[in-house]
Amino acid sequence: MNLLTFDFNLLRVLAALLETHSTVKAGEKIGLSQPAISAALGRLRVSLNDPLFVREGQKLVPTQKALDLQVPLHNIMRSIESVIDQTNEFDPQDCTANFVISGSDFFAELLLPRLGQIISNIAPNIQLQMVDQVIDNQLDTMRREQIDLALIPQTNLPDWAESRLAITGPFEVVASRNNLAIQEAKIKPGEVIPLDLYCEMGHVLFSSEGKMEGIGDQALRAVGRQRRISMTVPFFNGVANAVSNSELIALLPSAFAHHVRDRLALEIYHPPIDVPKARIHMVWHRRNSAHPPHRWFREIVLEALSEI
Repeated sequence: MNLLTFDFNLLRVLAALLETHSTVKAGEKIGLSQPAISAALGRLRVSLNDPLFVREGQKLVPTQKALDLQVPLHNIMRSIESVIDQTNEFDPQDCTANFVISGSDFFAELLLPRLGQIISNIAPNIQLQMVDQVIDNQLDTMRREQIDLALIPQTNLPDWAESRLAITGPFEVVASRNNLAIQEAKIKPGEVIPLDLYCEMGHVLFSSEGKMEGIGDQALRAVGRQRRISMTVPFFNGVANAVSNSELIALLPSAFAHHVRDRLALEIYHPPIDVPKARIHMVWHRRNSAHPPHRWFREIVLEALSEI
């Protein structure tokens, strides 16, 4: 391929096709007609010596070569945007970006209301989407440009990812206000549940992947004890609801426990062992680090999290 004769406007078309998998939607995204997109795709196929996309029903499916080009092409386009943006001050009032956050329902409950208020006041044209947390899938989805930020516990990250500590907080024990075992032991809200009782009672464990062990079990093992896991639930709301209608107890982040206590008629107690604080990191793809809208959005998310 001769770069002197290559039409670099075709890269905009390729980027739009990789994002939308549709000639019609790609045209709408960059302001070209569907025939113009199809003609540009034909020229790209000749220049790159590859079909780039094959049709499956109504959808265009990228070839492996097109997929190999996706991340480098995205980086090139963002670099060009950054060069241009350096001459223009970013104004959130004019921003029409769509941001996708991945995280647990802890953040749907506690972050989104605050974030929504901030955005509606200073960036009313932004669209915000939140998707479920599955850590391994999150990182792969982020690599494929479908997630802008992930809010996840500290984990080993690939070299293309950057992170920043976003929020920390303690855990508390929650139980129904009518929990018989706690009433019989005459334990008042805010007091410590004795270790023997804590280990004897059935626990509901938050786990997005159905694992039967969490941070509380590691703390117990350090003192030679073990608790009884009766149930795992992939949502914090589900954990709290299960506890509110049973004799089970659960470890929940303190902020979430206080958020749902009155609504679900729960009481809050201290665990009998030192449970390490939750440390949640904000993770994003390195390609977005210098992008002004993304950089601004990260700071807004941190601002909202600081109020939790």
